[in-house]
Amino acid sequence: MKFKILVIALLCAIAVKAQENQEVEGKKLWTLEECVRYAEEHNLTIQQAELDLENVKIDKSDAIGNFIPTLNGTLRASGNSGLTIDPTTNDFVNTSIFTASGDITSSITLFDGLRNFHQLNRAKLNAIATQYQADDIKDDIRLGVANAYLQILSNRETLNVLNAQYRSTQQDLERTKELVDNGVLPKGDLLEIEATAANQEQQIVVAENSVLIARISLAQLLQISDYENFDVLDEGYVIPDDAVLNVTPREIYEKALTFRNDIQASQANVDLSKEDLKIAKGARYPSLSAFINYNTRYSDQNRDLVTGELIGFKDQLWIYDGISYGAQINVPILNGFSVENNIKRNKIGVERAKLQLEQDKLQLETDINQAYVDVKGAYKSYEAAGKTVEARRLAFDYAKERYNVGLMNSFDFTQAQARLDDAEATLIQTKYDFIFRLKVLKFYYGIPLEEW
Repeated sequence: MKFKILVIALLCAIAVKAQENQEVEGKKLWTLEECVRYAEEHNLTIQQAELDLENVKIDKSDAIGNFIPTLNGTLRASGNSGLTIDPTTNDFVNTSIFTASGDITSSITLFDGLRNFHQLNRAKLNAIATQYQADDIKDDIRLGVANAYLQILSNRETLNVLNAQYRSTQQDLERTKELVDNGVLPKGDLLEIEATAANQEQQIVVAENSVLIARISLAQLLQISDYENFDVLDEGYVIPDDAVLNVTPREIYEKALTFRNDIQASQANVDLSKEDLKIAKGARYPSLSAFINYNTRYSDQNRDLVTGELIGFKDQLWIYDGISYGAQINVPILNGFSVENNIKRNKIGVERAKLQLEQDKLQLETDINQAYVDVKGAYKSYEAAGKTVEARRLAFDYAKERYNVGLMNSFDFTQAQARLDDAEATLIQTKYDFIFRLKVLKFYYGIPLEEW
C-alpha cells in the first residue's frame, strides 16, 4: 500500500512539473512540433504556395470546360432615320425605323488533334507538380523552424552558464575582498576580480539579447507578433546515440529519391514538358468544329400585306425566326513555320526538364553527403569540446586552489576562468550544432518530425 501511495505521489509530482514547464509567468511554452504545425498554417510563404494550388485547380476547370459546348446569346436593338434597309423585308425604306434582333449560338470542337485531351492531362500533372512544390516549401519551413527553435535553446543554455559563472565570480569576489581587507592579497587582485565580474555582466546582457532576438526570429517565421508572450519549451535535448549514423550516405540517397518532394516535383515537370510537346504536335492536325444558331428579328415598319396593320412584336419573332447549323474544318497548311518551331521549342523543353531532374538528383546526393560529413564533423567537435571543458575545469579548480592560498595572482586566475567560460560556451554551441545537423540527416532519411 505504501508503495502504491509513493507511485501515485510521484506521478502527481511529474504532472505538476510538466504543467509548470508548459506555462511560465502566464506564457504558453511552445514545443517544436507545435511550432512546426503552426508555421504550416500561418507562414506567408506557405500561404502563397496554397494560392498557387488554388490557381492550378482553376486551370483544371478550364481544361474540362474545353470539352463542353459553348452557348451564347445576343440581343440587338437600333433606330435609324433616312434611307436604310428593313431587316425583316430586306427592302430600302426612307423613314424612321426601329429594329430588334436576337440569336442563340452553340458550338463545339469535335477534333483538334487531341490538344484538349492533352491539355486536361497537363492540368492534372500541373496540380501534382504544384502540390510537390508546396510540400517542398513546407519542408524548408520545417527545417527553418527547427533551426530557429534550437537556436533559442542554445542561446538560453549559454545564458544559464553565464549566470552560473557570474554567481561563482561573486563568491570569489566576496572571498577576495575578505583577503584584501585582512592584508593577505593586494588590492589589485580585487580590482581584477571586479573587472571579471563586470565583463561577465556585459556578456549576460549580450546573451539575454541573443535569446530575445532568437525568439523574435522564430515568432516571425510563425507570423506571431506578440513577441513578449512567446517562448519555447526546453524539451531536454541530449546527444542521441542515433542509428541513422550507421546508414551509408548512398543508402540515405536511394531512400530520399523515393519521397523527396523536390525530386518528385522535378519528375512532374518532365511529365509536364512531355504533355506540352503533345499539345504542340496536335497543331499539325486539322481541327473540326460544329455549330447551331437560332435567330429572329423585329421591325416597326413591317405591316400585314392585306390589312396594312403593323404586325405585333411577338408575332414577328415567330414569323422571322430561323435556324442555321453547320460544321467547319481548319487545315493547317502554311503558318510561317510557327507550328514546327513550337514543336522544336517544346522538344528542347523536354530535354531541359530531364537535365534539370538529373541536376536535382546530383544536388540531392551532394547535399546528403555534405549533411553526413557535417554530422560526423559536428559530433567530433562536440566530443573535443567536452574534453576541453573537462581539462579547463580541472585547470580552473587547480588555479582556484592556488589562488586561495596566495600562490597565483588574480590575473592568471581570471585567465583560467575565462578559458573555462569559453570552453563551456563552445561545448553548448557544438552540442546544438550537432543536434540540428543530425535532424537534417534524419530529414533526408525520411524520419517524421514526431520522431526527431
